[in-house]
Amino acid sequence: MGKFDPAEIVESARRGGYAVGGFNMHNVETTQALLQAAELADAPVFMQVGRAVVPHMGLAESFRMTQRELSKSDAQAVIHLDHGTYDEVFEALRLGFDSIMFDGSHLDFEDNIKATKYVVKVCHSFGVPVEAELGKIPDANTAINWPDFYTSVDEAERFVAETGVDFLAISAGVMHGVTATEPLPLDIERIARIRDVTGIPLVLHGASGVPLDDIRAAIAAGINKLNADTDLRHAFRRGIEETWALGDRQLEDGMAEGRRQMIEATVQKMREFGCADRSQNQNLAQAVTA
Repeated sequence: MGKFDPAEIVESARRGGYAVGGFNMHNVETTQALLQAAELADAPVFMQVGRAVVPHMGLAESFRMTQRELSKSDAQAVIHLDHGTYDEVFEALRLGFDSIMFDGSHLDFEDNIKATKYVVKVCHSFGVPVEAELGKIPDANTAINWPDFYTSVDEAERFVAETGVDFLAISAGVMHGVTATEPLPLDIERIARIRDVTGIPLVLHGASGVPLDDIRAAIAAGINKLNADTDLRHAFRRGIEETWALGDRQLEDGMAEGRRQMIEATVQKMREFGCADRSQNQNLAQAVTA
């Protein structure tokens, strides 16, 4: 396993006009699914320790689980803290995360700047890039007044200039989860304007359920990292349910089928994001002692 630079992976996506996928793990089988998909698609991948798995097994064990599986893989993968709290950022640094997202979007604008600026200073001293969030991403199927959620172009410009953040997650019409109604078209013009005033790679969370045309337009407008979880988690669940529908089966049979279906779903996402066949193991791997 090589050691890869998350910032270079995202910068390669920007230069190449595609987006790298950021996907969440929930157990060993889903971790294996993401890594095997990355190998099959020959794609880079952000292995994201997120808000569901941390309460389930803790940040340290989630990291160690991912690290163990990654040590057996040839995938061009990095371990990324997703929606990290202030305290989790510093624990993640001690553990050895490759990339960190500090989510201060619940704070008011000035406090978000202050907290993110300090996080960036500390993380950069360890050579770890930082993703931050500005604007708010609602949960699917809730009442949404979009002007309350959209990322402000002017605030994004100031936020990036004052914090020095490496990537910025923005709100432009995406949701966490998949809505039961017709999804709102992405605000592509807003994405392009934020790209122009910030000059850094942008991130969209909540890519599950977003029409492919919108995904492609968002990438063209400046999105270079796309986070998706729900579609992949549903694929894993479908494999389990289809197995158990056949009658009494071992739990492992269901998880194996869930893993297989999640691999297929993840490879499809990588193709849609344009990062399939973009792995750069030879160019980005840095020599490390086994």
